[in-house]
Amino acid sequence: MTMVSCIDENSTNKRYKAHSATGERQKTPYNAAFGMLSALAIIMIVAGHAGYDILTVGGLFPYYSFHVPLFMFISGYFYRGEEEERPLPYLKKKVKRLLLPYFIWNVIYGIAAWALRTFCGFSMGEAVSFKTLFVTPFLNGYQFIYNYAAWFVPVLFLIEVMNLCMRIVLKKLRLHSEWLILLGTLAVGMAVVQFAIEGRVWGFYKTPGRILFLYPCFQMGQFYKKKLESRDTIGNGAYFAVVLTVQVLLQLCCNGLAYSSVWCTGFANGPVIPYVTVVSGIAFWLRVAKILAPLCVESRSGEAVARFDEESRSGEAVAQSDKKSRSGLAGTGNPAGGFFRYLGHNTYAVMMHHVMAFMLVKMVLAGIAAHTGYLADFDFARLYGDIDYYYIVKGAEAFQMVYLAAGVLLPLLLQRGLELLIPAVRRILPVPGRGGLPDDE
Repeated sequence: MTMVSCIDENSTNKRYKAHSATGERQKTPYNAAFGMLSALAIIMIVAGHAGYDILTVGGLFPYYSFHVPLFMFISGYFYRGEEEERPLPYLKKKVKRLLLPYFIWNVIYGIAAWALRTFCGFSMGEAVSFKTLFVTPFLNGYQFIYNYAAWFVPVLFLIEVMNLCMRIVLKKLRLHSEWLILLGTLAVGMAVVQFAIEGRVWGFYKTPGRILFLYPCFQMGQFYKKKLESRDTIGNGAYFAVVLTVQVLLQLCCNGLAYSSVWCTGFANGPVIPYVTVVSGIAFWLRVAKILAPLCVESRSGEAVARFDEESRSGEAVAQSDKKSRSGLAGTGNPAGGFFRYLGHNTYAVMMHHVMAFMLVKMVLAGIAAHTGYLADFDFARLYGDIDYYYIVKGAEAFQMVYLAAGVLLPLLLQRGLELLIPAVRRILPVPGRGGLPDDE
């Protein structure tokens, strides 16, 4: 993603089929299951950065064993083979949807980091320069710290480009096979893991390392769509029994399942197990998303939900109109469904801004600690120098929900505000283009 809007096609709210006979572009129906999966995935990203294990199923599915690859899987699922017939428009679209908004926000966060260092005593973030604005995002993405979670965006863009070029070449060589692509990329990814275990993925090598490690996860999405989705009809009981059994065995037999995708470190179980945990984690949450998907179906009666269940059992994606998706948190017939639908469409915003949302919570707590007699153990030194410092009021685990809620809701409010503001500005001051936000075509 799609880290990322949903960074994939589903999260940008509308996708299009190839030109029809009349040359008119048609919207592809909304995929409710993958919309819900995108929403769940971004909640896991936010919770993982806050150290909140609310969705790890009691620690059985550690976020860092699959959640970044899950976004790659979602993005790969929405790749369309027709793009190979018009590669330049496809690349232009990806630059507009992924890189342009990233670099706009990177400039904003660079200025914010400079202001916090200069006027507020914070020590985080590098100086604003050509390198930190346009080069470091492709090296590690941690240049200004407050938007570090968006490191995923340039990586996804490069993988999208690699995928397109590879498939074009394989077609010309008549070697275009999803089995070949998946097995070939897995072999390369496992080699990267082995090199990382041996200490060979360091410094600059981490840049190609993270790309090649995540590359197979993108291909898994396309492989699932073309080879497995129509066969994904096993009942929930048997399905979860198999997945949970595999995951319990992994927990019992391995030396910890978590690893770092961005730094290519923490691989404690050889080159195969990381991809096994990717598959098991995706398998578990994909089925959960399918079960919850009726929430996201636009309907005010039970008919659409019943129809959804029937189509899901036949392996078909749910199709519903996107017309009201951008109008806020309503439109599905229930508030919870509307929220998840909107969240699934706007994972890009949450990915980009949730770390700063955490900082805002910490600054509020710092203000309380500085001006009242409460929160006497608040660590100001760590606040100013450690982005991973999270003050938990009275040590209560339940307070982590405050960080999670802020990390999800504040970026969504910002996104909604921009959706209202930008059209108003354009009406007053017509500007060519789209203003740099991931949007509909």
